[in-house]
Amino acid sequence: MVKAQDCGHNNPKGTYKMNIGKDGKYLFEIIVENLERANKKYGVIIPWYIMTSKENNKSTIAFLEEKNYFGYLKENVYIFIQGELPLLNDEGKFLISKDGLIKEAANGNGGIFDSMKKSGILDDMKEKGIEWIFIGSVDNVLLKNVDELLLGVTISNNTQIGTRTILKNDPLERVGVFCKKNGKIKVIEYTELPPEIAKIEDDNGELVFGESHIMCNLFSVEALEKASEKDLQYHIAYKKSGFINENGEYIEAIKPNAYKFEKFIFDSFSLFDEISILRGKRENDFAPVKNREGIDSPETAKKLYENYWKNN
Repeated sequence: MVKAQDCGHNNPKGTYKMNIGKDGKYLFEIIVENLERANKKYGVIIPWYIMTSKENNKSTIAFLEEKNYFGYLKENVYIFIQGELPLLNDEGKFLISKDGLIKEAANGNGGIFDSMKKSGILDDMKEKGIEWIFIGSVDNVLLKNVDELLLGVTISNNTQIGTRTILKNDPLERVGVFCKKNGKIKVIEYTELPPEIAKIEDDNGELVFGESHIMCNLFSVEALEKASEKDLQYHIAYKKSGFINENGEYIEAIKPNAYKFEKFIFDSFSLFDEISILRGKRENDFAPVKNREGIDSPETAKKLYENYWKNN
């Protein structure tokens, strides 16, 4: 998952304002517009579940309160907090934060299953009679929060998980890729796929590992429950993190110095014999805001968003 500060924004991702339309649109606002369109089309009110971190929970709530949830009824918005894990330094020791406590960081988007269970979100879904939940990333301005086609394909295939994919535009594009391991669907994170393997082509000149995971996932509530009862594997990321040294001095990290442990949502796929995979198109499904400029920047996301709605 891409952090908001990668595009020069140090607040929660959803509070980033895109230069779209006359007055601009916040990422949270775009999600609300998608939900409102579906509500009007199907005559329902779709619950909106938002996972925050301990770090940004208060600021997220304050922002949504200030914006009056962009017109979405507050009683239909449910906010829960992601879990955390300690950070370790190069010697395998805990880092200490400014408050003198062991420093922790969010445990990755795969922590959503456990967080939903512990927070009572899963129970809430069952009480409401909800059968399917779409899970996506707020920084994709073309995200389909209500994906009728993916839902139809998943139900018709009698599977409990559905996901969209698009073809990579470059062998080294920073996205996870689909493969099969021991007969089960799996996604390899781009940081764990060696470049020489990422570039392998088949007899038709197409990338062998060309189907990318773009965080557009559909889960049955039963699948969410199953995933919440399993321990997903941890992935390691090497990050910069400030800390208090042995002399009680705060040290601002200038290079990576801390190991962060994360779970990824796609590791739940291998808990099931089959999942449904629907190939989409970049111009219709994937316009992320990852970088300040260049590829996957606000500029490219704006262009894709405006072109999509011009033609739809």
